[in-house]
Amino acid sequence: MTKNSLLEILAAVQSGNITPASAMERLANFTYEELGHARIDHHRTLRTGLPEVIFAEGKSPQQTAEIFSRMAASGTDVLATRADSATAIAVQRDTPAAVYSAQARTLALKQSPKELKGRIAVLSAGTSDQPVAEEAAITAELFGTEVSRIYDVGVAGLHRLLAHREALTKADAVIVCAGMEGALPSVVGGLVGVPVIAVPTSVGYGASFGGAAALLGMLNSCSPNVTVVNIDNGFGAAYTSVLIARASNGGR
Repeated sequence: MTKNSLLEILAAVQSGNITPASAMERLANFTYEELGHARIDHHRTLRTGLPEVIFAEGKSPQQTAEIFSRMAASGTDVLATRADSATAIAVQRDTPAAVYSAQARTLALKQSPKELKGRIAVLSAGTSDQPVAEEAAITAELFGTEVSRIYDVGVAGLHRLLAHREALTKADAVIVCAGMEGALPSVVGGLVGVPVIAVPTSVGYGASFGGAAALLGMLNSCSPNVTVVNIDNGFGAAYTSVLIARASNGGR
């Protein structure tokens, strides 16, 4: 349920095109829809401006497919993260228009108008960080924000980053995905005057402790505009960045 769809129902009742009883039936799942294995929060878009997102990991392909198709039927944009190939097959069987990215492990269905609000730059330190960066980029694009992808610009070759200064200065927020020692967000933070969302990735050798070293390095950044999300959480970084970009460009 989006603001536009709710307004359409109310206008139809006002004009007499549908009866109050019919409108009540359509609004029966206004708050959430009970599926037995899940309760879909159709009301979230009205509260937050962005729809509920499906975390597919741990769900069966059939469970994700049912949730995805029911959300699609409501007319909202739909996103599933951490989706494997078996889940993609099940979802696309019910919702053929869903787009699967094997690299990002996302399934996305765009149904809202393609009006873009704000700009986000998504950076990866290395090619190995790109799956997390792509999860962030796809999430931000689905939710209506223009995305600049700037990949493989880690601190081992700083000139690669500096070649993209213009794109960085145009962004309302910057997402930086980095593993190993996690230094790139601090460097970026010193180059831009907008929030930098740092995403530690689980990329690195043994002493990186699955991304914990990068996480601690980012938490101790000396750049005051850097904030940090959890390891490999490209989705969380994108969600926050979309809200920042929208606020910078006139709200929702």
